[in-house]
Amino acid sequence: MKSRDLFDLVLLAALWGASFLFMRVTVAEFGAIPLIAVRVALAAVFLLPFVFWRNRQKQIIENVLTISVVGILNSAIPFSLIAFSTLYLTAGFASILNAATPMFTAIIGFIWLSQRLSKSAIVGLFIGLIGVILLVWDKVGFADRNITIAVSAGLLAAVCYAIAANYSKKYLVGINPLALSAGSLVGASLFLMPMAIYFWPQQMPSLNSWINLIILAIACTGFAYILYFRLIERTGPANATTVTFLMPLFGMFWGWMFLDETISIETLIACGVILFGTGLTTGIVKTKSQQKET
Repeated sequence: MKSRDLFDLVLLAALWGASFLFMRVTVAEFGAIPLIAVRVALAAVFLLPFVFWRNRQKQIIENVLTISVVGILNSAIPFSLIAFSTLYLTAGFASILNAATPMFTAIIGFIWLSQRLSKSAIVGLFIGLIGVILLVWDKVGFADRNITIAVSAGLLAAVCYAIAANYSKKYLVGINPLALSAGSLVGASLFLMPMAIYFWPQQMPSLNSWINLIILAIACTGFAYILYFRLIERTGPANATTVTFLMPLFGMFWGWMFLDETISIETLIACGVILFGTGLTTGIVKTKSQQKET
């Protein structure tokens, strides 16, 4: 990975790590679906002027259906699932669940796109799965049904991201990242808007929540999406989704700094196991035999 791509990856991780913080502090007033509908709509409005300025609208029109599918799979559904999960989970914990995305991406790529999985990648998948089990072991059960559903929602969001990444690689290679970002967000907005109107809160959210939502939409969505789809185009879906390798670090840090969220030893251990498994799966962490081959 080139230095420019690495910089984009770290910046994207910081922005998306912060998104869990912003969702956690706004979702109670907006509700999950209205919050995400406004988030993607504002992000689309932010990006569309740049699309026309760079004359990229033709690519959106020519690929409107496939780009809309990406918007639903990569924004509308997973964003809503994560927003719901932050009602019951800390920002740091929710971000760790997303660390499973590269593992799901590798599995789906193997099944759907016949992408080869090395022996170390297979080992990494099992290690990552163990990490997820360790993370959710005391959260999932019959004691608190809401926590169980929230954890399941966070993991399902990771699956959606993985499907969207492979879908983009298969059907949208060569599409400008700006066009793909803006078009997918428009598609996500149209998909969510009817449900957002139905579930819109009876009491208008506070000014502070609106400010947080605007930052979430522009910085953590609009600008971040350009970085993400550019990474997919330049480095491939498996490498691009390794952003979730860094997101938990930022998610936990932002939650600790701004929300006074506690970080337990058990959470750190589970996070480390997940990240190590993810590293093996994606090739970031290499075994001795792989290092000798290179």
